[in-house]
Amino acid sequence: MHPVLEDLITLLQLERIEDNIFRGESRDIGSSQVFGGQVLGQALSAAHHTVDGRVAHSLHAYFLRRGDMAAPIIYEVDRSRDGGSFSVRRVVAIQHGRPIFNLAASFQNPETGLEHQAQMPDVPGPDGLQDVTDVEPEVLEKVPEKMRRFLTEKRPFEVRPVRPINFEKPERLPPEKHIWIRAVDKLPDQYSLHQNLLAYVSDYELLGTSTLPHGLLFGRNMVLMASLDHALWFHREVCVDDWLLYSFDSPNASGARGFSRGQFFTADGVLVASSAQEGLIRVLDEPRNSKASDPRLQV
Repeated sequence: MHPVLEDLITLLQLERIEDNIFRGESRDIGSSQVFGGQVLGQALSAAHHTVDGRVAHSLHAYFLRRGDMAAPIIYEVDRSRDGGSFSVRRVVAIQHGRPIFNLAASFQNPETGLEHQAQMPDVPGPDGLQDVTDVEPEVLEKVPEKMRRFLTEKRPFEVRPVRPINFEKPERLPPEKHIWIRAVDKLPDQYSLHQNLLAYVSDYELLGTSTLPHGLLFGRNMVLMASLDHALWFHREVCVDDWLLYSFDSPNASGARGFSRGQFFTADGVLVASSAQEGLIRVLDEPRNSKASDPRLQV
């Protein structure tokens, strides 16, 4: 297996400390704090460790504090309910004695029932599209160091935007975009693993959709962005080592917050999952102070 993907799987497996307590490590993907998708995936993994025979169908989470990449994250699971068909778990992620994240996830015995779904957007397929990391060297030289690190880090997922990103001169665009994603290698046939990995990648590019009408680009403009909450619904079985179209739209931005929605479709048009997120988008009128005491950096 590709070493970067293998490392991510290990990262999501967690170390069991007690029946309902788990410990996870972090990886630097080029951001200034722990990647929110990592905490989502690890928290869902912790919940999965306490459920037998049922599959996750939804999760709702809040990001409370920035994660420290240098410290382990402790995940405490509360087995809130085990009913006849559904189980609910509450997970709190803790660092330095304080909660940084909490999540509620619901699991269901597989059932059949009514079926309908939204139509897949009519966009080009992944073949022939460039990965987001395929940036010309002369362009990389012009982008800020933070963005350069983000673009050059080895990734566990291929990410191919339908519309290439203009890193040199971002333009104002309608608040919608589409990307194709796929794990860089084949994965074990373990459904909970595929769900954990989808939770991980569901945080990627979602909030940024809210900035498109304003011509802002994270890492380049004087803008502070931070996820505040995240929701994910699993509609049908998903395989993240096959191509998935992640389709985004942002119906609203106001109050220094942006709201974005996402849908995951298989290559043949089956809707397998949906997401939603609200996040802080604070445009600064001068360069950010790197010190944590800068009030504009407080979330």
